[in-house]
Amino acid sequence: MTTIPPVAQDPDIRFLGRLLGDVIRAYGGDALFGRIEYIRASAVDRARGIGGDVDPGLDALSLDEMLAFTRGFMLFSMLANLAEDRGGVAAEPGADVAAAIERLRGQGIDEDAIVALFDHGLIVPVLTAHPTEVRRKSMIDHRNRIAELMALRDQGAEETPEGDLIEQAIYRQIALLWQTRALRRERLYVADEVETALSYLRDVFLPVLPALYARWERALGQRPRSFLRAGSWIGGDRDGNPNVTAESLRLATARAAEAVLAHYLDLLHALGGELSISTELAPTTPEVEALAATAHDESPARADEPYRRAITGIYARVAATYQAIAGRAPPRPASVAAEPYPDAKALRTDLATLAHALAESGQGALSSGGALGRLIRAVETFGFHLATLDLRQNADVHERVVADLLKVADVEDDYLALDEEARVALLRRELAAVRPLASPYATYAKETASELAIVRAAADAQRTYGRQAITTYIISKAATVSDLLEVMILLKEAGLYRPGGAPECDVMVVPLFETIEDLERGPDVMRAYFALPEIAALTAARGHQEVMVGYSDSNKDGGYLTSVWSLHQASRALKPVFEGAGAAMQLFHGRGGAVGRGGGSSFAAIRAQPHGTVQGRIRITEQGEVIAAKFGTRESAMVNLEAMTAATLLASLEPDGARPEEHDRFLAAMGTLSGTAFETYRALVYGTDGFRTFFRQFTPIAEIATLKIGSRPASRTKSDRIEDLRAIPWVFSWAQARVMLPGWYGVGDALDRFEDKGLLRAMAAEWPFFQATLANLEMVLAKSDIGLAEGYLDLVEDRAAGEAIFARIRDGWHRTRDGLLDVTGQSRLLERNPQLDASVRLRLPYIEPLNLLQVELIRRWRGGEQDDRVREGIQLSINAIATALRNSG
Repeated sequence: MTTIPPVAQDPDIRFLGRLLGDVIRAYGGDALFGRIEYIRASAVDRARGIGGDVDPGLDALSLDEMLAFTRGFMLFSMLANLAEDRGGVAAEPGADVAAAIERLRGQGIDEDAIVALFDHGLIVPVLTAHPTEVRRKSMIDHRNRIAELMALRDQGAEETPEGDLIEQAIYRQIALLWQTRALRRERLYVADEVETALSYLRDVFLPVLPALYARWERALGQRPRSFLRAGSWIGGDRDGNPNVTAESLRLATARAAEAVLAHYLDLLHALGGELSISTELAPTTPEVEALAATAHDESPARADEPYRRAITGIYARVAATYQAIAGRAPPRPASVAAEPYPDAKALRTDLATLAHALAESGQGALSSGGALGRLIRAVETFGFHLATLDLRQNADVHERVVADLLKVADVEDDYLALDEEARVALLRRELAAVRPLASPYATYAKETASELAIVRAAADAQRTYGRQAITTYIISKAATVSDLLEVMILLKEAGLYRPGGAPECDVMVVPLFETIEDLERGPDVMRAYFALPEIAALTAARGHQEVMVGYSDSNKDGGYLTSVWSLHQASRALKPVFEGAGAAMQLFHGRGGAVGRGGGSSFAAIRAQPHGTVQGRIRITEQGEVIAAKFGTRESAMVNLEAMTAATLLASLEPDGARPEEHDRFLAAMGTLSGTAFETYRALVYGTDGFRTFFRQFTPIAEIATLKIGSRPASRTKSDRIEDLRAIPWVFSWAQARVMLPGWYGVGDALDRFEDKGLLRAMAAEWPFFQATLANLEMVLAKSDIGLAEGYLDLVEDRAAGEAIFARIRDGWHRTRDGLLDVTGQSRLLERNPQLDASVRLRLPYIEPLNLLQVELIRRWRGGEQDDRVREGIQLSINAIATALRNSG
C-alpha cells in the first residue's frame, strides 16, 4: 500500500491562518470560531484518513453562520495562495532568462544569436476580460497589501514606514478582508473592466518591464530592443459582447494614455531632482545646451544645470501631451508652456540626447541604467499607448455588415448567397477600388453602423496614440479566406487599408481557429490567403503574420486530448505554409486558466510547442483569476514574465533533440490516442440522450450565471445547447462540481485501449509535448474529487438517468487516473511533484465542506426557498471553491 507523506505546512500559511482565526474570534465571536474550527478539524481528519464526518458541523450552522463559515474558508484559501506565491511555487526550475542563456551557451548558442532573436521577436501577455475572476478588486487590493507587509516582515522589519507594527498591520488587513463584501451586487460594465486592467498595467507592468530589461541587459552584456510588451482586449473585444462599442474603445485607449503619460511625468519629476549636474563641475554637449534652451527656464538657481533645465522642457512637453489627450492639466502642472510631443519617438529622442551626453564623461556610468535608463526603456516599451489593444469580432457579424454595405452601395444585392469563390473575387475588386463603400447619406443596419464606428475609432486611436495603439484585428470563427477579406473591407472604410500597386494596411488581420474542424483546415485557409497577390505584398512588407489558435472551444468541441493534439498539429502544419510564403509565423495562444481551456504552466506549454513554430514571436491571453495570480504583485509578475520569456527563448533557439524515427512513432501514437479520446468524449457530451439536462441540473451553471463577474453574456445566443454555451461557464461549472470533466474525459479510454504501453511510457519520458499534456491532466485529476462530486446527483431530477450518466463519468475518471499512473510509473497522483501535491492536499479539506454546503444550498434554492441568504451562500461558495482551486475557469 502506498504511503502518502504528510503535508508540511508553509510557515507563512500557519502565520496567516493564525491571524485569520484571531480575526474570526474577535469579530465573529467564540461560538462562531468554535463551529468553524470544528468543521475545519473534522475535514482535515477525514483527509488524513482518521475518520470523522463534516456533516454534523455543517448541520449545526444557521444561515448567517453558513455565510460566515464560507467567507472564512474562502479567506484561508486566498491567504494560502498568497503565501505559496511568495514562497515561489510559481517559479519553475530554469524558468528565468539567465538560466535559459546559460543553457543555450552550453549548446553552443552565443549572446549575439539571442540578441538577434529578441531584435525581431515579440512576446506579449494579453489581458482579457473573460469572466473567471470571482473576487472583487477590493479583496485583491487588501491581499496585495498583505503581500507587501509580508515582504517587509521577511526583511526583518518590525514597523512599516508609517510606524505601524508589521503583525498588527497584517492583522488589520485581514480584519478588513473579513468585513469586506466578497460579492459584487451590480454587474460589471466595460468601463469597470477597463479600470481593473489599467490597475495591473499601471501599477505592475509599468515598473516591472524596465526592471526586467535591466536584468536581462546584465545577463546578455548587450541592450536588446523592447520585445516584451503588454497587450489587452478590454475595450476592443466585441465577440458576443454588445456592450463593447466605439466609445468603449475610446475610453480604453484614452485611459491607458493618461496612465502612461502620468507615469512619465512622475519619473521626469524624480529625474529632475536627481540630475543636478553643474557645468562648473562637468562638461556637457551642445545638444543638451540646445535642449535646455528650448525649455525657457529662466530660474537663476538652474543657470549652471543644463540637464535640469532640459528636463523642465521635456516635462512641459509631456504635460502638454497629457493635456491634449485628457482634456485637463496633469496633477502636477508644468512650470513653463510648451508644445505637445507628436509621438513617443520624439520624446525618446530628447531623452537619448541626455543619455548620449552623460555617456561622454565618467565612462558612461550615468548614461545607462538608473532612472534615466528606466525611463528611456519605458518610453520604448509603452509609447503613448501603454498596452496594444486588439480588436475582435465574430466572422458572422462581418459578413452581415459587408453584405449590408454592398447592398446599400448597389454593388451586390445578396452577398450572403454567393459561394466562397464569388465572395473572394468580389471582395478583392472592392479592395482594389479607391472609392469607399459607405456613404454618410445612406442608412445602414444598427450592427453595420456600430462596426464602422469601431474601425473609425481605431483609426483615430492610431493617429492620437501611435501605430502601436492598435495593431491587430482578430476574427472569431474564421473558416475561409473571405472571412479575412471582409475585415479588410471594413478597415478600408476607415483608411486603415489603402489600395494601390503596393497596398498598405495599418492593422494586421488575424484568423482565430477555434473548433477541431477549423484547426484542421486552418493551414489550407492560410495557404490560399497568402496566394493572393495583395496579401503577399502586405505580408512581405510586414515580415510576419499572426494566427490565433483557441483552446477553449476546441476543448468543448472535442475534449482535452483532441484539443491539445489538434492545436499541436495545426502549429506543425502551418509552419511549412508560412515558410512557403516567406513570412515569419506568430502564433497567438488563446489560453484560459483551467486546463480545459489551455491553462497550466506557461513555461512548459511554450517549450512543448512543435520545434520551429515559436520563432521568437508569441502572444498569450491572460484572463480572470490568472491575471491576479500572475500579475497581482510586482514580484509574481517578475517571475511569470521571466518564465514566459525564458520559455520563448528556449523554444526558439534550442536544437531539436527528437530522433526522427521515434518522433514519427510518437506522432502516429498521438493520432490514435486523439481519435479514441474524441470518440469517447463526443459520445458522452453530444451523443448521450439527456446529457444537456443532466449537465444543467448536476452543475451550478445556472447559479454561476447570477454572478456579477463580467460584462458579457454567458452564451452567444439564447439557445441552451452546449454548442452555444461559452467555454468559460462550461469549464467553470464542472470545476465547481469537482468533476472537471473538460480537463480529462476520454483520455482514460484512449490510454486503456492503446496496445503498446511501452511506447506510451517512452513518450512520457522523452517527448516534451506529451509530458506537458500529462502534467496538466494530472493536476486536474488531483484537484477533482469524483466521490465528492457524486453528491451533486441530489440536484438531478431524474435520479436514475443521472446515475447512469454519472457512472460513465466515474468509470472514465478511474480509467484516466489508472492509465496516467501506469504511463508515468507513479503509485499515486503528483507523487513526483511534491510542491504541487502539498499545495493541492493542503486545500482539499477546505474545499470539501464548501462543496457539501453548496449542494445543500442549491437544493434548497431550486426547491423554492427564496431567502436571499441562501442565494448569497451559493454565490459565496462558488467564490470560495474557485479561490481554493485557483485555476477553475
